[in-house]
Amino acid sequence: MAKATTTPPDEMSFLDHLEELRWHLIRSTLAIVIIGSVAFLMREFIFDTILFGPKKMDFPTYQFFCKVATLLGIDSGFCADKLPFTIQSRLMAGQFSAHIWTSIWAGFIVGFPYVIYEMWKFISPGLHANERKYSKGFIFSASLLFFSGALFGYYVVAPLSINFLGTYQVSAEVTNEFDLASYVSTVRTSVIACGLIFELPIIVYFLTKVGLVTPEILRKYRKISLVVVLILAAVITPPDIASQVVVALPILVLYQISIYISKRVLKSQAKKEAKLAADRAKKS
Repeated sequence: MAKATTTPPDEMSFLDHLEELRWHLIRSTLAIVIIGSVAFLMREFIFDTILFGPKKMDFPTYQFFCKVATLLGIDSGFCADKLPFTIQSRLMAGQFSAHIWTSIWAGFIVGFPYVIYEMWKFISPGLHANERKYSKGFIFSASLLFFSGALFGYYVVAPLSINFLGTYQVSAEVTNEFDLASYVSTVRTSVIACGLIFELPIIVYFLTKVGLVTPEILRKYRKISLVVVLILAAVITPPDIASQVVVALPILVLYQISIYISKRVLKSQAKKEAKLAADRAKKS
């Protein structure tokens, strides 16, 4: 009887790859659900401390801007006693739905390193051995960038958005009473959007590896990228210039870092090609 043989990763069929991807997605989803279940049980901490933190004027961001305004001798809304709005739920299942979805998103944020790990396990068989050895560095770098972006979104973008939109009034006749889902969406979008935007250097690294991006292309479209960054900043921040600049600056810094990374990748590839050419010349 012939012995069963396993198919090498580079000889797997399209359906085999889909099956492999399915199991990676299942494991990632299970991780998110498990972490989300823990977050579900930590309701008071997740909502009262984390989500409603930027609603309170003792939030670190407001304290910082208040101190800056005081040092400059100017009046600032960041020094107010409380934000002039209330949060309410207008739907029967509004609070329960917010609890469920917030727990799931918390599972995704906290479980992001494991999700990245599963993604890496899926793509790593198609990489060279010397590239696979950088897996730990990739997972660490991607996780560090995501959490840095998430913290930036939570401590900068979210409070600036909430402070601006919560104090904005078209008339004294109108009071701000925000729906719970709208408030949660503002915080969630700020955190996750910034977390994903901060992955720009990783994305550029892989696009450079496959030949879709070069430093010259990044430099050529720098001005267009600046416009895109400002538009993106306008989307995820309140419509005031100061907030947009605060968000745009780190993205522009990441863009410059991405140009440097793309340059290093091409240099590394050129050295490898030169070495291979030299080895062939010696053999011949």
